Formats: sequence, structure tokens, C-alpha cells
Amino acid sequence: MSDFGPLPAVRAWMAVGRCVGMTAVLVARARIHHPRELVGRELAFGDGTRARVYRETRVDRAPPADPCVLVVAFRLRRVRGWGHTAFRLESILNTPLFVGFPGMCTKLWLAHDERGVYRGLYEWDGPRAAEEYARSLWRVLALVSEPGSIDYRVVPGLRRDVLLEDPTVLSLGSEETAWWRLVAAA
Repeated sequence: MSDFGPLPAVRAWMAVGRCVGMTAVLVARARIHHPRELVGRELAFGDGTRARVYRETRVDRAPPADPCVLVVAFRLRRVRGWGHTAFRLESILNTPLFVGFPGMCTKLWLAHDERGVYRGLYEWDGPRAAEEYARSLWRVLALVSEPGSIDYRVVPGLRRDVLLEDPTVLSLGSEETAWWRLVAAA
């Protein structure tokens, strides 16, 4: 687990509300895109699990001044078998809950791995903004996730595309087998 949990409920839900409003602005200005180039790519993690990218979301914006990678993980409560397919299909409806947060650049949506864990791999502008988002999102995820399964990591100073090109940039000693540590991108 992360050292931090969710933001206080009122603060988190207010942030989500502001996000939904900003998402409406982004939609109206046609600044949200779903490129397909990375869809189907398999990512391997330090804990031995693998997951496929099933969607990408990108916001038209200037390149991040203070880039960071954010990895979020959770396991859905009572979702098995075909339920995973249904979740992936409906997850596009979740876009307003994150795309309008300050600093959001890109998100790779990863299908559940062998342990039923979903991940999102994001590029964010600003580690503090990424942390604020992850701790707000926690409140939303807690509604549908198994207790104790929500976690996140922020890696400052790293661009997502650099990580995908060379996962060894995350060689971090004792973190070698971490669930969030990308080890290969095929």
C-alpha cells in the first residue's frame, strides 16, 4: 500500500466535481482523443504479472513542464469472467472522472492481469497534481473495488514514452519486484 490513503471525502468529491466540469470544456473543444497505436501492447510488471493496453486517453495540451508517471492499481469487487469484458466496455464512461484533473496528459488503460488487478499508467504534469488526483480517485474506486486493493505510485521526472521505450529506467533496488514497476513493454 501507499503511504497515503484517500483525500478527505469532501475535498476528494469536490475535486472530482471540478474535474467533470473541466471535462465538459475539453469535450466541447475536442481536446480529448483515444489513439490506437498502443492498444494491444502487453506490459509486464515487477511482480510477474502482465496486462494488455485496451484503451488510451490523451488530452491536447502543452508537453508537461514537470513530467511524472503515475501508476494506479485496484481489483474490482465481485467482477469475474464476462464481467471484466463489461467493465472494459463501460469504462469509457469513467473518462469524465479523471481527464479534467489539472496536469493530466495521457492514460493507458490496462486490462486485468492474472490476479484480477487493473492498472492505469498515466503521464502527468507535476507529481503533486498526480498525487492529488490519485488520492481523489481513491474515493471513486473505493465504491467498486475490493477493500485494500487500491494503490498508486508517482515517479517524478519521467515521461511515459521514455518508460515504455526503456523500462530499465525504473531499476530501483528493493523495488525490483514491485507491482507498479514496469519491466517490459512488448
